[in-house]
Amino acid sequence: MLYQRSSQLFAEAEKVIPGGVNSPVRAFKGVGGTPIFVKEAKGAYLYDEDGNKLIDYINSWGPMLLGHAFQPVVDAVIEKTKLGTSFGMPTEIETEIAKLAVSMVPNIDKIRFVNSGTEACMSAIRLARGFTNRDKIIKFAGCYHGHSDSFLIQAGSGLSTFGTPNSPGVTKGTAQDTLLAQYNNIQSVQDLFDANPNQIAALIIEPVAGNMGCVPAQDGFLEAVRAVCTENGALLIFDEVMTGFRLAKGGAQELLNINADIVTFGKVIGGGLPVGAFAARQEIMDYLAPVGPVYQAGTLSGNPLAMAAGLAMLKSIAEDATLFERLEAKTAYLEAGIRTVLTKNNIDFTVNRVGSMISIFFDSRPVFDFETAGYGNTDRFKKFFHGMLNNGVYIAPSSYETWFITDALTYEDLDETIRVIDLVSKDI
Repeated sequence: MLYQRSSQLFAEAEKVIPGGVNSPVRAFKGVGGTPIFVKEAKGAYLYDEDGNKLIDYINSWGPMLLGHAFQPVVDAVIEKTKLGTSFGMPTEIETEIAKLAVSMVPNIDKIRFVNSGTEACMSAIRLARGFTNRDKIIKFAGCYHGHSDSFLIQAGSGLSTFGTPNSPGVTKGTAQDTLLAQYNNIQSVQDLFDANPNQIAALIIEPVAGNMGCVPAQDGFLEAVRAVCTENGALLIFDEVMTGFRLAKGGAQELLNINADIVTFGKVIGGGLPVGAFAARQEIMDYLAPVGPVYQAGTLSGNPLAMAAGLAMLKSIAEDATLFERLEAKTAYLEAGIRTVLTKNNIDFTVNRVGSMISIFFDSRPVFDFETAGYGNTDRFKKFFHGMLNNGVYIAPSSYETWFITDALTYEDLDETIRVIDLVSKDI
């Protein structure tokens, strides 16, 4: 495939945008080459500025559960736009989507909408600190909760792609209040609680990690995390920015049957527009201003266009009785095909999958935390990425990112993807 137009556009972007991109992982630094500039998308496909059609497996990094330009979302946004794009005042649709979200997700009474997953996680931490009157938090190496200062301590995703575990600009004081545990290692969690008695406000975790590739929690791990938080009076925060409304109607809490104290959302909840949210039971949420003392605000929070998109998306999910069965079946079909062709072509690999999230690691050892996620052959991944791209399949340009499956994918798309993986894996 030719990418002359994308190359030209990237050169122009670099002159006025740092690195030519507005989010670092888009820059292809982890795989080399020039980023692809998208012109439009529909269903399971991207169409770039050079006229190439690509089967899409990032789906805007997760939101497009039902495909690009999903008609109910498009229609809802168009109709709402005609009435005005922003008011900075309460609107009825905010209450509508809040009621629906609360009805779909177990163990939450109230929800507040913000503008991104980063903002949701940042606000959840502030709320947890205010509610518990404690300062320290626990996060896990390789889990990414946005770019707020508290979280840029051995984060996954783009930071891992660039080999930058910590970011300049994060103060030593902030870093000291962020304690680092190892994913799927409950002893590392217990040790931190033992070393910091009555100081830890909250533990934040991706119940299915998606920023070191797809890494599921091992049997019993999250249950043990829940127990140790309860024993020590710390709040358990599930970062469901990726998993919320994707793994089940009620997200990972429903799928895994584990209750968190605070849950954060993003991606799917906005239907493709910039939306985040955080939710909890009433006694915690009522610590937020204007009811309580913890201040959090946002001029564009609850934006009517974003609320219209999110409401249309959540209604479609709530009303589709077989959606998650279809997503499970399609992703399982893709996983089986991947395993077959990589085994046939004598490639060392590990595949991790939970629901419609899936990752390939080019190493035969199990991947269960940040360290083991780094075992993969990065040179092989680079070749694999470009081979896939040049044959019409777009995956994340980083080995530390999960693939997201959309219901818009057909089995013909999956067969074509498996065929391309077979072709590419013979030459990597």
